[in-house]
Amino acid sequence: MAQRTNQYDDNPQSYRAYWVGRGYEHDAEVVALRRLLDGRHFGHAADIGGGYGRLVPVLREFADRVTLVDASRKQLDDAEQYLKGIAGVSMRLMSAGGLGLNSESVDLVTMIRVMHHLPDPRDALTEVARILRPGGTAVIETANLAHAANRLRYAAHRRRVPRSPVDIRSPENRERDSIPFVNHHPRTVAAQLEAAGLREERRLSVSNLRSTRLKRVVPHTALVRAEGVLQSPLARVGFGPSIFFLVRKPGRALPA
Repeated sequence: MAQRTNQYDDNPQSYRAYWVGRGYEHDAEVVALRRLLDGRHFGHAADIGGGYGRLVPVLREFADRVTLVDASRKQLDDAEQYLKGIAGVSMRLMSAGGLGLNSESVDLVTMIRVMHHLPDPRDALTEVARILRPGGTAVIETANLAHAANRLRYAAHRRRVPRSPVDIRSPENRERDSIPFVNHHPRTVAAQLEAAGLREERRLSVSNLRSTRLKRVVPHTALVRAEGVLQSPLARVGFGPSIFFLVRKPGRALPA
């Protein structure tokens, strides 16, 4: 699953267009971020693989300045329009596995909807730990291989959910070497975070009510409210298709 450096720019689809009609999924992630960061304030935040800056306005609620990082020039060009008028935002073209940010220069790192493009995320997690200040915080999201419906599918075939990443691309996309798309087992990710020197403090189960049928019949506000209630208790059983890890780099926080 070798990844070409220009692979994201080669994709003709618009990532902003992808989010049209996915208001529930977006708001579920906003609820999770606000819950995990509630009561905290940061000097410098970096949103790794943040695309067109979808979550940057939320991060600005908690940080004085935000560096939006993405490997796609096209995404950053879109971000210039999407984030126009929002102060305290800078943009850098770089990959998650090779960040050009100084060591111990960031107070908060977020990496949302990036792990599913990383068959082996260890380099990226090591980079997250490197750029974080001692005592710094990170929110790492992963597509959950062991979500409830998947566990039932594997059980029906008398198989255990694999601990290694599973490529969920179609055969056609694999044949044309499209952007990698994998699901990770949360236990494996937890071990990788620890190996990178990041200590888990909390996790949430996110997008628990992701269903076309539910979105059709349940009002959006009610669906998001229920999502907020469920994120913490359902994390104990790894229910949802997305897991948010709140982690910290050990050590005493240094002045910015």
